[in-house]
Amino acid sequence: MGSYRSRIHIIADILNVADKGAKKTQIMYQANLSYKLLTKYLTEVIESYLIRFEYKRQCYVLTTKGQEFLQIYKEYMRRNKHVERQLDDVRVKRKTLERLCSNRI
Repeated sequence: MGSYRSRIHIIADILNVADKGAKKTQIMYQANLSYKLLTKYLTEVIESYLIRFEYKRQCYVLTTKGQEFLQIYKEYMRRNKHVERQLDDVRVKRKTLERLCSNRI
């Protein structure tokens, strides 16, 4: 079974697509969303003022708040990867310790 994206990851994917301006179908395909999920999340990001519809260009674009979200998200992901690597290392060391203090050889 595949891993599922969290709400924050889906929103970040939508914002990344809309960064340079995108139509609804572009967002749906590039963010890998069903139409139902696109509708749900597009409503959410518009109501949160992360993106807006630009009528002149007929596409969705990031707001300043959306740009701030992406900047913080990128830093979050960078730190999260670092912490995950550290946790993996801790798990390996714990298994080693458990093995060393068992009565099995």
